[in-house]
Amino acid sequence: MSFSSGIKEELSRINNFKNKNLIESEFLGYMLTANVSEKSNYFEFVTENEFNIERFYKILFNLGIDYEPDIIGKTYLAKINKSEIVNSLMVFNLNPSDEEKRAIVRGAFLSSGRVTDPSKSYHLEIIFTEKNNAEYILNICKNYNISLKLLENNGKYWIYIKDADIISYFLALIGSNKGVLSFEEVRVTKEIKNNINRIVNCETANLNKIVNASVDQINDIKLIQKLKKFDELPDYLKEIAVVRLENPDSSLKDLGELLDKPISKSGVNHRLKKIHELAEELRIKK
Repeated sequence: MSFSSGIKEELSRINNFKNKNLIESEFLGYMLTANVSEKSNYFEFVTENEFNIERFYKILFNLGIDYEPDIIGKTYLAKINKSEIVNSLMVFNLNPSDEEKRAIVRGAFLSSGRVTDPSKSYHLEIIFTEKNNAEYILNICKNYNISLKLLENNGKYWIYIKDADIISYFLALIGSNKGVLSFEEVRVTKEIKNNINRIVNCETANLNKIVNASVDQINDIKLIQKLKKFDELPDYLKEIAVVRLENPDSSLKDLGELLDKPISKSGVNHRLKKIHELAEELRIKK
């Protein structure tokens, strides 16, 4: 089961059928979306989600709305006479309460909403065929400080969220408490893994930098030895050269701590630069 289907399964089990105002509100949410199309004398709701269609059938039954169920392949349908819709929506409260607003948004999400698996990406969307309907849901969400973006594409309108925090707030708004917990659990795990990967990548980059620098430093020292110039080095350069040869994987900081009289990282870098300058002079003469 997809993450989105899991959310819809949870929402479909909300038992508020005794509250007619709430199920009328949820019914309105369903009717606003792209999954409902208007035919000559009826409206048709279409979905491939079994939890979704079961919820919709229960809403229709509890509102006393006659409908004709159908299944075509994996698609579930509900055909509703236009007069049934008009009679139901005519009595709808034009000034919905807080719970009724939440029910409207929940119905819209159940009808044509989708949320991706947070382990892959953060994206939640609801699709509409009418811009006014999309803006109606968008404005309800705005009242709860949930900002969605509106996109038009091929004659349809998407309201969507790509921010993880806002998706979590949205799921809480429509009553998906388990969905919020699951979303946050996956999100936290994902972010921990990403942080670990960043740390590992950073450490790997630093290690590669140390190794590459060490190789160059060792080549400088070996060149000086090969050309019989090592004994001419000052004692402090000989000491750092020997320590570097004996500790090819160590950082500059570690090398400084290995000296008889420990010095700082910058001190080690200064000495190795002196050795490099001498090696470069020898390469030119060579």
